Amino acid sequence: MSSSVRTSLYEACKSTQSNSTFSNSTLDDALSRQEQIFRCISESNANSIDTFFLLYASSLVFFMQAGFAMLCAGSVRKKNVTNTMLKNLLDACGAALGFYSVGYAFAYGGSEDAGKKTFIGMSNFFLQDVDNYMFWLFQFAFAATSATIVAGTLAERCQMTAYLCYSIALTGFVYPVVAHSIWSQQGFLSATAQDPLWGTGFIDFAGSTVVHLTGGFTALIATYLLGPRRGRFYDAKGKQLEVPNPMPGHSAALQMLGTFILWFGWYGFIVGSAITIIGPNQDKIISTSAVNTTLSAASSCFSALLVNYVIVERQSGEGEFSLLAAMNGCLSGLVAITGGCAVIAPWAAIIVGLFAGLLYLFTSKVLVRVRIDDAVEAIPVHMTNGIWGSFAVGLFAAPSELQLVYGKANHVGLFYSWHQGSGDGTLLGVQCLGILFVVGWVFCLMSPFFLFLNYKGWFRADVLNEIAGLDLSYHDGVDMELVTQIRNQRKNLHVNSRNRFSSNSACPHHTATHVDTSTDASL
Repeated sequence: MSSSVRTSLYEACKSTQSNSTFSNSTLDDALSRQEQIFRCISESNANSIDTFFLLYASSLVFFMQAGFAMLCAGSVRKKNVTNTMLKNLLDACGAALGFYSVGYAFAYGGSEDAGKKTFIGMSNFFLQDVDNYMFWLFQFAFAATSATIVAGTLAERCQMTAYLCYSIALTGFVYPVVAHSIWSQQGFLSATAQDPLWGTGFIDFAGSTVVHLTGGFTALIATYLLGPRRGRFYDAKGKQLEVPNPMPGHSAALQMLGTFILWFGWYGFIVGSAITIIGPNQDKIISTSAVNTTLSAASSCFSALLVNYVIVERQSGEGEFSLLAAMNGCLSGLVAITGGCAVIAPWAAIIVGLFAGLLYLFTSKVLVRVRIDDAVEAIPVHMTNGIWGSFAVGLFAAPSELQLVYGKANHVGLFYSWHQGSGDGTLLGVQCLGILFVVGWVFCLMSPFFLFLNYKGWFRADVLNEIAGLDLSYHDGVDMELVTQIRNQRKNLHVNSRNRFSSNSACPHHTATHVDTSTDASL
């Protein structure tokens, strides 16, 4: 709450007290004035409680940055840890500046004029005339989360320049337009608009589409254009490997720590989206959201773990309880439930989680088959389950919960509609339309953006830098053991090249880029 609001409440209470003339008033008048005083105090306390509530939720969401950092650091090889950690830090810094200067204005500028629908906000740049700073802080944490999703996907091969440019562009323009369209009262897809699309609007309570699909689809575009890590799908001569070369992260402990931090922060992500804790039924909305989040994460973890065990057993004859599958399954369930956590029943949250784990496994294997290298599997977790989470709202949104959260239940989930005998698929149709809009918007903006970076040579790291490790190349910091191994590689390469040249080898143009990447993959 702004200082001007606090002052106005104080002056109102003071004015009420100063105008009290108990000697010339009746008992009813005195009681009426006291009621006004109590109402002022109550409103002031309510604003203070909501401010603390948003501050607490914002802190939890921002703490998710630490979770992403730990997860990414554990998922990369040791020679790229420092670079990955710095990129996660720059995400938060770039998002803060981008969202402060123009991002918030594009997303929520002019939201007080709820009756007029606009494509983009056009006021409150640099927080001018913004009273509720705490709302900005909460929304900034969301924007930073969307940007961080791409960090791990491009790990071990992306230049720092490209990362800075993309982080500011996403949080300064691309993400704000999506947020404006779905969450602002002026958005053409908004469920809170005075005249929502098709009478219902697009329902995304906490960001399955706005945050996770936006970040996840951006990651897909960037990863496809950037290409895989050296040695992942092709050998040093560019020949396709029959079996993709696994490049496991160096620390399962950091990955597990990051997963738990993200799950912990997700409660701020979910309950904070209620914006206020004061008011009728807010406790019900918040409690339902938190319970559904827990159930979806748990069921998704089990489905991914067990199905992966069966798949491995069928392929190799011996099953494997994969920690990686369990962790990413858990995160997939969290992403999938984010959009509908407040409007579905707990039993439906379990179903959403079960399918989220399966969709994660399916998408992960498809990406490997088409040779798209996602270092931390952010695409199957965030993009695929961002889509599934929004689609699931159109299936499972319950009438009672919709009435509680949005004040209307004229169009409900398809399964409930069938149960009522109507077969109304309006909500499902709006959800599909919103998904298509976000995919189209991100594709049209981020594809040429990354193509431009690639054309300018600002996108992918130099070959030798990638082989040596981005820590050594950009930060002058790496274990000497790794440096020794790389030097030995280069020394052997030089000797082999000289021998081939002297014996009229069939490869006279062999260069330093032809390094044994199978050895490099273990560094």
